[in-house]
Amino acid sequence: MLSILGPRQQQCDGSRRQFLKIGGLAMGGLSLPQILRAESLSAEARKPLKHKAIIMIFLSGGPSHQDMYDLKMQAPKEIRGEFKPISTNVTGIQICEHMPRLAKMMDKFAIIRSLYGSPDQHASDICMSGWPIGAGERQSGHPSLGSALSKLQGPVDRAVPPFVGLSIKSRHDPYSNPGFPGFLGRAHAPFQPTGEGMDNMRLQGVSLERLGDRKVLLDGFDAFRQAADAAYDGVDAFKQRAFNVLTSSKMIEAMDLDKEDPALRDRYGRGAASPAFGEDAGPHWMDQFLMARRLVEAGVRCVTLSFGSWDRHGANFSRLPVQLGKLDQGITALVQDLYDRGLQDDVSVIAWGEFGRTPRINKSAGRDHWPQASCALLAGGGMRMGQVIGSTNRLGEVPKDRPVHYQNVFATLYRQLGINTLTTTIPDHAGRPTYLLDIREPIDELL
Repeated sequence: MLSILGPRQQQCDGSRRQFLKIGGLAMGGLSLPQILRAESLSAEARKPLKHKAIIMIFLSGGPSHQDMYDLKMQAPKEIRGEFKPISTNVTGIQICEHMPRLAKMMDKFAIIRSLYGSPDQHASDICMSGWPIGAGERQSGHPSLGSALSKLQGPVDRAVPPFVGLSIKSRHDPYSNPGFPGFLGRAHAPFQPTGEGMDNMRLQGVSLERLGDRKVLLDGFDAFRQAADAAYDGVDAFKQRAFNVLTSSKMIEAMDLDKEDPALRDRYGRGAASPAFGEDAGPHWMDQFLMARRLVEAGVRCVTLSFGSWDRHGANFSRLPVQLGKLDQGITALVQDLYDRGLQDDVSVIAWGEFGRTPRINKSAGRDHWPQASCALLAGGGMRMGQVIGSTNRLGEVPKDRPVHYQNVFATLYRQLGINTLTTTIPDHAGRPTYLLDIREPIDELL
């Protein structure tokens, strides 16, 4: 945890030290000059990025495709469930009534209804890499998309890691995987603001009072860098990246959500870092969507996060309206913000889970695991939006038209990031050239 200590202050609840926690992501206590907020709204901030980026949203637990984007109103009651479809602003496309914001912006999104290729594994591996757990290894030993980007394209800026993972820690550890580096090794692991790369690293001699002036702030970081230079060359690549972040204001500024207009923050929503519904899964933390946008603007190539608790073996129809509403708010605010800032061709967004849910509703008013069919929601990246790709059969059991494998989606995302999966290889542990995917054809409808 990175903390910047300040002097003791007498509080109404007793004497304590003020502190700034980067690990908490909220940057509590840090108030940078108002000019920085103006800068974030300036024309300069609205210019297209100099790099391509992706925001990957893992819906931990497996979202119910037939209760979100693929409602089966002609199916028997025990299949179709309680939710009703609503029309969107794209003729012929209907989605769940609990996602009205998305319905009004469907022209900026694309839905895949015929996704397949995941085993029955409660893990983010398939959604972060295109590879399931296999042969006793996470992601079958392969790198996640963010790690591959780190290896193939490197950092945009030395002070900004190319890959950042915002996923919270969960008791079921496979939910918290922000994207493993696989055979690429630790140097290409995601930078996690609450992870070990920041542990026990403190900026000495920088008080909260001095943080009020941006020039003094930068001077303080420069002094710390000079003091750290002697040790810098002796640490491994993972810690070197931590030093780069610690000695630059770019990441601090990117993670300071107080720089944003309060009205924009309200559009995203706030939420909390605690697991949704108190269950062992992702949080309903809309701040992560805004944080992700700020990070890619700062130079991060890939940001991953987890959102919500979708393993609805029970209480499916009482809890999903709450959860769908929060996802609806957060992801539409993110995508609209990208368009408002002219970043819709530079930043790809994907939201999906590890599998779908059973067509038949169980005795607990829930749906169980169903890897035979799933769904995905995409936006941005210069892809063709305002469409639905594929379909499932009458009961939502299996893909019917245009089956799309998880790796087809990854091939498309890599392509929009400037990487041709048909030709690109990375050396594995033994130095053998290894393709990023087994299924390397992108989805033509999105190109």
